[in-house]
Amino acid sequence: MTVSEGGSSRWTFLTHHARVLMEIARHPDATMRDIAAAIGITERAVHGIINDLHQAGYLSRERVGRRNHYRIHPDQHLRYPTEAAFPVSRLIEVFADHDLAEHPHQRDDRMRTPQDVDRPG
Repeated sequence: MTVSEGGSSRWTFLTHHARVLMEIARHPDATMRDIAAAIGITERAVHGIINDLHQAGYLSRERVGRRNHYRIHPDQHLRYPTEAAFPVSRLIEVFADHDLAEHPHQRDDRMRTPQDVDRPG
């Protein structure tokens, strides 16, 4: 647990793995640098997390020129036993709804819904 300057602990409900997954859902063509900057972790950490997510079957990656295009597998279930009944699409839905509420005029290819995340762009 990290303690901030004021003496209170700093923690969040979502892991970096969840945050990387959400950023990829929003921007499937994002670079690791873009993802790292968006969530505030290192590129090296993003690289490891993407490898974890890929190996666990949560996403696939396709090389497009010099970049990767990521595709989330929304039917893959969450890992922790108490949430294992829920597909990852449920997590994505929560944050896709949040993003749309904040920016309703920006619904474009970058703001994909769970129904869109497994379809080619």
